[in-house]
Amino acid sequence: MSGPSLAPYIMRRPWLRSWMMPFAKWYANASGYRRLGLRADDLIPEENDTVQLALKRLPPKEAYDRVFRLRRAFQCSLAHQLLPPEEQTKPEEDTSYLKPIIEEIEREYKEMADLESMTIQKRK
Repeated sequence: MSGPSLAPYIMRRPWLRSWMMPFAKWYANASGYRRLGLRADDLIPEENDTVQLALKRLPPKEAYDRVFRLRRAFQCSLAHQLLPPEEQTKPEEDTSYLKPIIEEIEREYKEMADLESMTIQKRK
């Protein structure tokens, strides 16, 4: 699921972060998903087994809210309309709810692979 990212490198350097953050905020607003009422984690493709498992681990309220946001965005897309400004997702509401679960699952898979590849040797 996760690929290499420059974000940790940029976030560790204050001068680079101060230069990149306005561009990142502009890009998030220009992408248009907030005007349809979506959050960034709603855009993660669901074809991956890890994402499917993460969706199953979501709390019921969060899962319901996600489905509601997706259906509402689909209806807006079909009608070629945007949500009114009061219903659009605000930048402070656009928090990550699925990525922490995905990262936890990836850590579990890595730990499982490490444990399965371990070899046990008898002492002589």
